[in-house]
Amino acid sequence: MHAQTGHRPTAALKGLLVATAAAFGILAATAGAVSAADPAASGAATGAAAGGDTLMGRARELFKPLPATLPVVRNNAVTHEKIELGKMLFFDPRLSASGIFSCNSCHNLGLGGVDGLETSVGHGWQKGPRNAPTVLNAVLNVAQFWDGRAEDLKAQAKGPIQAGVEMNSTPDRVLAVLNSIPAYKAKFADAFPNEKNPVSFDNVAMAIEVFEATLTTPAAPFDQYLEGKADALTDTQKAGLELFIDKGCAGCHNGVNVGGHDYFPFGVVTKPGAEILPPGDKGRFAVTKTADDEYVFRAPTLRNVALTAPYFHSGKVWDLRQAVAVMGSSQLGATLSDQEIDKITAFLTALTGQQPRVDYPLLPASTPATPQPVFK
Repeated sequence: MHAQTGHRPTAALKGLLVATAAAFGILAATAGAVSAADPAASGAATGAAAGGDTLMGRARELFKPLPATLPVVRNNAVTHEKIELGKMLFFDPRLSASGIFSCNSCHNLGLGGVDGLETSVGHGWQKGPRNAPTVLNAVLNVAQFWDGRAEDLKAQAKGPIQAGVEMNSTPDRVLAVLNSIPAYKAKFADAFPNEKNPVSFDNVAMAIEVFEATLTTPAAPFDQYLEGKADALTDTQKAGLELFIDKGCAGCHNGVNVGGHDYFPFGVVTKPGAEILPPGDKGRFAVTKTADDEYVFRAPTLRNVALTAPYFHSGKVWDLRQAVAVMGSSQLGATLSDQEIDKITAFLTALTGQQPRVDYPLLPASTPATPQPVFK
């Protein structure tokens, strides 16, 4: 499933999202039910139900644990050499025209894969139009960016490098930088050994994509719960999980990434105010030019959501409790009580997994031939 599929929420789906009592029964059939072809998972779910933990069985029908192994990257073989090169490029600010901004500037791996800003700051200290989504587990999303305009991480990597409000560079400039540094030329030759001209803009993106595919966060308390560890969640978190399912939150946020798999309107029942939903940003409409896609966005993954404030594409909400309340009223038509908000928020904290520990790479030195920084 890729960005080009152009999914649009139907009236039936909108009705589903606001349903409460019927939400789980329908969603279980449409949002990642355990496959009969997976006897281990099916048996585990049956065992959980038989053992009295029906909540665990219900959760397993909607969600999957994050695997500890590296995901397969489509049309891009994962190798040690490519990962190491991609890590260097991810952290290298010389890919930007100013020599100041790197991929890590907006997707800081020490901050949950985000920059902690309402919208990111880029070239010339310009502010971007949207909040930076987390890079953690992004390889599992259906597509990249809030509007899904990049079908994969490779396509996504090329965008910020060339965007005037971000890194403000060009493919030619990037290649001039890399070709001016002998150590980089050797690294590209090692990572792409069968290519006549391994230093290419496509290969820059492919190396970054492979590195970013390693940035997964397994073993969250919720993953452990799905794998059968009943006490991995507190009683409050279990109550929050039950509300998350019964209220209909799992209609958009399900599967292995607890979201990120499809597109939905922001404001199924009631559109938030302009302070949260800027009227000038019509979301996926900019990609598809289809009226039904106005104010439609890719549902973000909720993994590590406790680390990634501020929230929403506008970055206008800084408190996770407030974000839960906004989603309740806008998406579900429900005014959640303080207790319900507390329980759902507690469950969301159980989605924080093991953060990737990445050694900051030693980058090769520039040479006299390396293009100098440009600030205009």
